[in-house]
Amino acid sequence: MRFATLGLFHEANTFSPFKADKRRFEDGGVCRGEQIIAEYAESSSTVGGYIAECGRLGIELVPLIQAFVTPVGAITEDAFESLVGEMLDLLRKNGPWDGVLLNIHGAAVAEHIPDADGEIAARAREVVGRDVPVGAVLDMHANVSERLIDALTVTLVYQTNPHIDARDKAEACTRLILATAEGRVRPEQALTQLPLVVNITRQDTSEPPISELLDKARELAGGMLSVSLVEGFPYADVSHMGMSCIAISDGDVQRARRVADELADEIWRRRNDLQARGITVDEALDIAERESGPVVLLDVGDNIGGGAPGDSTEILRAAIARGTRSLVQTLCDPAAVRHCIEAGVGARVELEVSTDKVPVTGLVKTLSDGRFEEPKPTHGGFRFFDMGPAAVLETDAGHTLVLGTKAVISSSLQQLLSVGVDPTTFQVVVAKGVNSPRAAYTPIAKRVVVVDTDGVTAMGLERFTYAHRRKPLFPFEAGQWR
Repeated sequence: MRFATLGLFHEANTFSPFKADKRRFEDGGVCRGEQIIAEYAESSSTVGGYIAECGRLGIELVPLIQAFVTPVGAITEDAFESLVGEMLDLLRKNGPWDGVLLNIHGAAVAEHIPDADGEIAARAREVVGRDVPVGAVLDMHANVSERLIDALTVTLVYQTNPHIDARDKAEACTRLILATAEGRVRPEQALTQLPLVVNITRQDTSEPPISELLDKARELAGGMLSVSLVEGFPYADVSHMGMSCIAISDGDVQRARRVADELADEIWRRRNDLQARGITVDEALDIAERESGPVVLLDVGDNIGGGAPGDSTEILRAAIARGTRSLVQTLCDPAAVRHCIEAGVGARVELEVSTDKVPVTGLVKTLSDGRFEEPKPTHGGFRFFDMGPAAVLETDAGHTLVLGTKAVISSSLQQLLSVGVDPTTFQVVVAKGVNSPRAAYTPIAKRVVVVDTDGVTAMGLERFTYAHRRKPLFPFEAGQWR
């Protein structure tokens, strides 16, 4: 058996002013051929799972191209057509194939194609034909379209958030594609889209109601090839945005439809439980000051994993105003990093950080190239990270700022430990995310607090103007289901 693996993995926040252009992809985001093995083979990512399981099963896996960029806005037409064109050219020239393993997110949007993942899968299907099984593992935040399901033979979805099962799902997908290629199973897929959006702060799979809905999914999975609950991504303004269910049976499409609908019925029944309201920055700092540390504050509005820039100082400014000390946070600020590098380790500097130009004075403690590695499973299973040239600034106000040149998802403690900062020694730790930091930060936290901050990933969806979403869609409208 000979399989191809390739993909373009991007979660697009259409409210972000920053586009996923060629420059962003080319800045370390594209791997080709054996570079893919070097980058992903030992990771807990989807591609890492494909590589490992193909090796175990004796499948020849041919790595073609993998493109990734940290979540920002829509992919530019130029970048999309260039990368997807290269993907398809490699798929065409290096065939024939017994199977294809795609690495796509499920919430990608291109400037000219709202359903970018569906487009990628459909174009790949056109190249290999209807007889070659094509599988993909989607992020749990996928906005799944019928076009995407129609183009794929097997669609699996992470069922943990934080996403720590990417490798496991990839291994399962590889086994199903092999079984399909060998004629041992005949996957029949059904997608049920719900007129429902779940609040980003209610998506932790270890807590109700999602944990209980996943129990239902597992109950329904008996005798099925797969049953997946998909949370969706509310910051992509597309018509297929929202929660969905995917069921896969062996040869019985009607059974798959019944199972997907039954899971959707249970989700709809819990729709009010899937909504939330957050607490203010001052309320969060009140809690942090009362508790023994560290207290981790999740900066929802500046969630890098959801497409935010990682440069918000909303919590920092409040801490300065209140006199709250012993706080550490990351901040994407290339200009501040350059200033620290020019000044050198040990120098005292006066800076205005972030686009808010918050004045700070302090000591440059550390300089770094910003590269770090996480050996344990993290959100999405990524192993290697690069926040670009970085600096640690200890301010006179008692705050430690880890300044980076690139925004990096707050999913690994190594982001701080690699530059000599121990988060367990601080009263307040600010993490730029909602669910992605939990796998790393919950084990060290005395308490984790979700903070309702502003930004392009704010938890209150009423703050955004949607032009393309479906109507009715709960909680925007009351809506109805079946």
